[in-house]
Amino acid sequence: MKMTAEEHKKRTARSYKLLLLFAMISITMLFAGLTSAYVVGKSRPDWLKDFQMPAPFFWSTATIILCSVTFYLAKKAIQKDNRANTTMFLWATLVLGVVFVFFQKQGFNQLFENHLYPTGASGSITISFLYVIVVAHLAHLAGGLISLLIIIYNHFKQKYNSSQFLGIELGAMYWHFLDFLWIYLFLFLYFFK
Repeated sequence: MKMTAEEHKKRTARSYKLLLLFAMISITMLFAGLTSAYVVGKSRPDWLKDFQMPAPFFWSTATIILCSVTFYLAKKAIQKDNRANTTMFLWATLVLGVVFVFFQKQGFNQLFENHLYPTGASGSITISFLYVIVVAHLAHLAGGLISLLIIIYNHFKQKYNSSQFLGIELGAMYWHFLDFLWIYLFLFLYFFK
């Protein structure tokens, strides 16, 4: 029996969502391993007990939450065929994503200014864990930014509309995942000292 175009579209969408779900589960397992290692490392005698999270990490947390909001609004706008708002919200998400990276860099700069290094004679295992966790998240965020650029490009090529917005939907799913992942990591690092 031959599949209709609509059935094919639904099956393709389901397949892409399933692949993305498997990728997100794999990423979750990576960070579960990193945070477990952090918990084990905390018992070391050279662990920093009075470490304070740099203020820019607070700002980056607020920024990535705004990214999820703007991506959600972009998805809602394209579902209503509102191309102008979709464009505005996609660009806002990209700008906020870059601002998130900027605040992360500022957080690292603040660590350096306070002579908190991940390696070397004055290095600390606590800071090493922080660097590994944050840089691993930034690497996954880079993938999110690249996919967002592809989504923006496809949007300008008019590949999305109210009946075809799978790319935006998948991008939003991944971005929301990165958002929740960062909130988990931030709260974990802030409270579990």
